[in-house]
Parts: sequence; C-alpha cells; structure tokens
Amino acid sequence: MTSPRTVVPDPRTLLAVVVTVLSWASAFIGIRAVGDDLAPGALALGRLLVGTLVLGLLVSRRGWVRPSRADWRLLVVCGVGWFGVYNVALNAAERHLDAGTTAMLVNIGPILIALFAGLWLGEGFPRPLVVGIAIAFAGVLLIGLATRGAGADLLGVVLCLVAAFTYAVGVVAQKPLLGRLPGLQVTFTACAIGAVCCLPWAGALVADLGDAPAASVAGMVYLGVVPTALAFSTWAFALSRMDAGRLGVTTYVVPPLVILFGWLLLDEAPPALALLGGVVCLVGVAVSRARARRRAAPVVETAVG
Repeated sequence: MTSPRTVVPDPRTLLAVVVTVLSWASAFIGIRAVGDDLAPGALALGRLLVGTLVLGLLVSRRGWVRPSRADWRLLVVCGVGWFGVYNVALNAAERHLDAGTTAMLVNIGPILIALFAGLWLGEGFPRPLVVGIAIAFAGVLLIGLATRGAGADLLGVVLCLVAAFTYAVGVVAQKPLLGRLPGLQVTFTACAIGAVCCLPWAGALVADLGDAPAASVAGMVYLGVVPTALAFSTWAFALSRMDAGRLGVTTYVVPPLVILFGWLLLDEAPPALALLGGVVCLVGVAVSRARARRRAAPVVETAVG
C-alpha cells in the first residue's frame, strides 16, 4: 500500500494515529484482564466474530473487488497466521506473562517481517537488519532469563515468539494484496478466515460465556470492536494521509503504553531484567529499520494487540 507524503498531518490524521496506538496498546490489557474467564481459543473466536461483524458492516458500504485465485491463497495465509494462530498464541501467552513483557516480545515482529521479506520478496538482507536481529535476540534472551528468575516458566516467551512469527508471515502475505485489493476488504476477509479457523473453540466459547462475568463478556466485545475493527479503520485512514515510514515509527510507543496501563489498571509490571530486555528488543527493531526509514516505505508492519 502506498500513501502520499504529508509534511504536517492534519488534526484528523493525528487523532486517527492516537486512537490506533491507544487501541492496540489497550488490547494487551484487555486480554490480560479477561484471560481468567475466557480460554485462549474461545477469546480469539469471540473477538474475531465481533470484529468480522463490525468490519463486514463497514465493507458493505463500499464496493467489493473480486479477489483472484492467487489473492485467495494469500488471504488464507494472512487470515490463518495473523488473525487465527496469532490471536490464540497471544491470548495463551498472557496467561504466563504480564501484559508489558508480552507487548515487548511481540514487537520483534517487524524484524521477522523484514527477514521474511528478504527471503520471499527479494528485498535483501541489509546490514542494519542483520545487526538488529542480533540485538533483538539478545533482548529475548534477557526476557527469558527474567521470567525464569521470577518463577515463571518459559512457555509464555515461546508463545510470544509464535505470535510474532505468525503475525510476520501474515503481513508478508498481505503485502502483495494491498496493491490489488482495498485494505478494509483485505482486513475483513482475513478476520473472517481467522474466525473460521477458531470455530473448533465454539463450544468452549459458549461454555465460557455462560460462566463469565458481564465485565469479561464486555471485554471480549471491546477487543473485537476497538482494537480489531476500529483500530484497523483508523490506521488505514492515517496511512492514506501520511508517509508509511513516519507512521510506522509510532508503533514503538505501544510497549511503553502497555507497561503504563498494566501498572495503573492491573497493578503489574515486568521484572527489571525483562524491562531491560524489552528495551534491547526495541533498539534492535529500530536498528533493523534504520535503512527503511530513510526511504519511502511501501507498507507499515506493526504488531496488533
């Protein structure tokens, strides 16, 4: 997806950026808050069903571009990886890690996207990417040591890496689609495919909703409406009015916001060593994208809560 450059974004564009970043940061808090009442698969299915419904209403107001057979293959990869496996893995990870640590680990996704783009899209392996991967890997090791030292198992770290991996695969599959299909249509279709993938948890969702308090049910609906449907729409709005590279930098604000929200709303904070590891991970991401930021980037890669 390409977007025209804008020197000074207008107030509506800035508002769209703020809404998107805050929404995606709040997703990590929402998942953590309702995780005790809704199983990972059930929560993913409920969120995706709500998101599909809202996005479907938005898409119905616009024209539909018929995807080709090749487009459908990419849509399936995007839907299964980014929306299906990613959401289940993220929900499961937050049963083992605090929201801030989870956000820091998942935000290595842009490095994996650059790596896969070099392998599959012929974008090469610039030196900053290689250095950034090494730095981020050191950060992951620090977070792993911190969680072990805090008495937690490493399963949460592994699940975060699975989430980052499947998110990256989904975004790389999405790249060619954005030049041929409307972004909102791609998001709606991928979200619906992800919901279909999570249908095996339909029974668990019904059972959990029957036992869950109203606050947790409302939290699930919030995750589907705000971080999924609303945030994707406001992101697309901002992307059509800002340079993609400049817009992508705003995603680095998500982990600090998650840590702040987690401290204020959940009374939790990552271990000190995990915070250091998260900072190292973000430095690695910044280094890996240094070259991309000096050029007009064709697409924004960001981790979605």
